[in-house]
Parts: sequence; structure tokens; C-alpha cells
Amino acid sequence: MERRESEITEQEWINKIYTGGAAAYKDFVKAYYEHVYRTAYAVLHHHQDAEDVTQEVFVQIYRALPEYRNQGLKTWITRITVNRAIDMRRKLARQKVTVAQDEQWIEDHAQQADSTILSTEQAIMLQERKVFIQEELDRMPEHYKDVIHSFYIDEKSYEEIASELQLEKKSVESRLYRARLWLKRHWRREDFE
Repeated sequence: MERRESEITEQEWINKIYTGGAAAYKDFVKAYYEHVYRTAYAVLHHHQDAEDVTQEVFVQIYRALPEYRNQGLKTWITRITVNRAIDMRRKLARQKVTVAQDEQWIEDHAQQADSTILSTEQAIMLQERKVFIQEELDRMPEHYKDVIHSFYIDEKSYEEIASELQLEKKSVESRLYRARLWLKRHWRREDFE
């Protein structure tokens, strides 16, 4: 009779992973996935962020397994998860500050543009920049374009966007957050200065 994963001792898990490789690690992930996800969610209170942390935790565990010293497998996993979730929460807080600063920078530059009469050369450069920005927006994944355009161009609230796109408000927040991350990864600030 085969035992369930929950009945396998921690040393048996370690041995199974070392001898069974990726297939055994997949069983390990299945056995502990719910625990890791719930721990991450308890810190972050956000489904997608908890999912992201869960994925990262299992990668970190796999890499750190050779250093594991029989200190209580579930306790060790929980400690890694909590630390990773706290790191994510700090990172998200820093990104919110950065996004707010970026939004302020855009607003300041827009006000400067409105308050000065542009020369012909400046007008041409501004038009070229608009074309460049539009081309970059066209490269963006479709489900991000909608929320970026609605929020920044049309200046709609999360509730209005959620209603238009038939999404939950949390989904709009998540898409907007991920769209900003996409922009940060694919755009350089100097392209817009």
C-alpha cells in the first residue's frame, strides 16, 4: 500500500528529491503548494502576488535544498515563504512610490509644456515623441493597453474601467500594476526626456 505524501517524513522527501530529480520535486511541490500559497497570502493579501511568491519560493527551496540541515522541513519552508513575501511587500511599496514619482514627473512636464509657447523645432520634437510613444504603446500586450489608456489618457477610475472591461476592480488594479511593470522593463526613461 502506497503512503500519501503527507505521511512521508522530511528525510524521505529529501532522499526522494535527490534520487528522483524533477519528477520527485513535482510531487513535493504538489504536497506543499497549498501551505506555501496560504502563508504568502496571509502576508500579502493579494492572490496574484501570493502566486508569484509561491513560484519563487519553490525555486528558492530547490536551490537551497543542499544547505537544508534537518531543522524541520515545514518550518524551514514557512520561514522562506514569509521572508520572500515580506520582500515582495517591501518591493511593492517601493514601486508605488516610484510610480507616484513618475506620475508627478509626467504632470510637471505637461504643465511646463502648457505654460510655454513651443518653437517650431520643439513642436516637431514633441510630435515625434508622441509618435514614438504611440508606437511603443502599440507593442504593449493588448490587455495592458486598455487599462493604461483608460487610466492615464481617459483619466477613468478603477470602477469605471472595471465596468467597461467587465472585470473586478482588483483585476483592474492588478493589470494596471503589471502594465506599469511592463513599461518599466521595456521603456527607458531617457527615451522620454
